[in-house]
Amino acid sequence: MTGVPASAAGGSGAHGAKPVRGGKLGAAAVNQASVWNVANLLTVIRLLLVPGFVMLLLADGGYDPAWRAWAWAAFAVAMITDLFDGHLARTYNLVTDFGKIADPIADKAIMGAALICLSYLGDLPWWVTGVILGRELGITLMRFWVIRFGVIPASRGGKMKTLWQGTAAGMYVLALTGPLATLRFWVMAVAVVLTVVTALDYVRQAVVLRRLGLAEAAEAASASAAASGEGAREPTP
Repeated sequence: MTGVPASAAGGSGAHGAKPVRGGKLGAAAVNQASVWNVANLLTVIRLLLVPGFVMLLLADGGYDPAWRAWAWAAFAVAMITDLFDGHLARTYNLVTDFGKIADPIADKAIMGAALICLSYLGDLPWWVTGVILGRELGITLMRFWVIRFGVIPASRGGKMKTLWQGTAAGMYVLALTGPLATLRFWVMAVAVVLTVVTALDYVRQAVVLRRLGLAEAAEAASASAAASGEGAREPTP
């Protein structure tokens, strides 16, 4: 989650740097905005947790409650680091190019690993895994499709979707029985609905963004052509 060093933003002295929330820690973070920062460290930890989580979840055939509890702990830590690394990066200007790439990869890796393993074990229908992972892949490709026109920001619905998905997947990782097993079904149902609804909203935003971008490009081209025509008609002195 990479940022721009203070020197690149306008100087490293008193006139070039702006005050940052967080006191001395904030100032230090601005001056040391490099790949090696705490936000990126949390992202790397989340990436490293993925293979460990998979091994814990599938240990002893994947049905031992104790191993499932350890797998849930690894999954919970990964979800918590997802909350903190983004907050730290934004608060202390630690946004880096590495973080921009690694953070979404880590998010999708831990969630994808959980869903695929749960479906492999027969705990979660494959169609649920397909809907959620298909949505994530589709939205990612769509963002690249319209990136030259602008960036589609994460919406409140998208954040709610992530929260419900993480909660539901975590409940399925645990070896729950009785009413809690029934509850996790409904939590996952809400997560799937939010997954579909937010996907449709992102598609709508992408279409609008592309339409506006094409209109602005056409208007700019028309204005440029008109200006060229006016210049050509001016008498030569």
